[in-house]
Amino acid sequence: MSFQLILKMLSAFILSIFTAIGGLFMPVETPNVCMIGHRGYSSRYLQNTELAFIQAAKHGSGGAETDIRATSDGIYVTSHNSEAVFEDGSEMQIAEHTYAELTAKPLKNTKTRDTVYLCTLERYLEIMKEYDMVCFIELKGNFSQEQVREIFTICEEKYDLSKCIMQSFEFDNLLKAHEMFPELPLMLTYGEGDEGYERCFEYGFSIDADYKAITEEMIKEFHDRGLEVGLWTANDPISLAYCKSLGVDYIESDVY
Repeated sequence: MSFQLILKMLSAFILSIFTAIGGLFMPVETPNVCMIGHRGYSSRYLQNTELAFIQAAKHGSGGAETDIRATSDGIYVTSHNSEAVFEDGSEMQIAEHTYAELTAKPLKNTKTRDTVYLCTLERYLEIMKEYDMVCFIELKGNFSQEQVREIFTICEEKYDLSKCIMQSFEFDNLLKAHEMFPELPLMLTYGEGDEGYERCFEYGFSIDADYKAITEEMIKEFHDRGLEVGLWTANDPISLAYCKSLGVDYIESDVY
């Protein structure tokens, strides 16, 4: 993290404190930003599980981000990592095992005493629909065109495609989705050291970026084209104040 960025973050945090103090005496207009539970309410509950998604809603998040992988028998599950780690200490590669095999025993849960299992895309969508939440759905790895179509079909059947924003680090995943569903929202997942975000403008893709990788100029480029900007992952008061100061549309957090 650069010294200049640290100064900007501290300045935003100090300003947020004075704004909060001022709000005690007069109304203060707050930016219209949607908070997204990163992998659910993952600071308190095991990430990407049914419990984490439900608790994100109860915590007050406007949406929840998840990661999608496919089992060997074509079931889409919510997992950031390529392997599932179980309560008994064993591991299974998600792509190499069936859904039945992967849910035959509970996941290792170091967050709470709850017994939790691998969650399906369908169950995630049911929770999002129940609480009227925005879905950030990140495709992990390379997906075939047929798989992308299947995921969109599931989203349409279980919820509302307009509330489901498909994301990926893999630009090819976004191109496949755009070819089939050109009117639906898509986002490039963008991290530090990544390049080529300008390709988004050709296809009308929004961006969900590591807050340390974004610049005010980039945000303006997207907003000037009517595209949205999300930032991840603001897990402390200083980074949260900084992200809010940038005037973005979404902020992902494990905590807030």
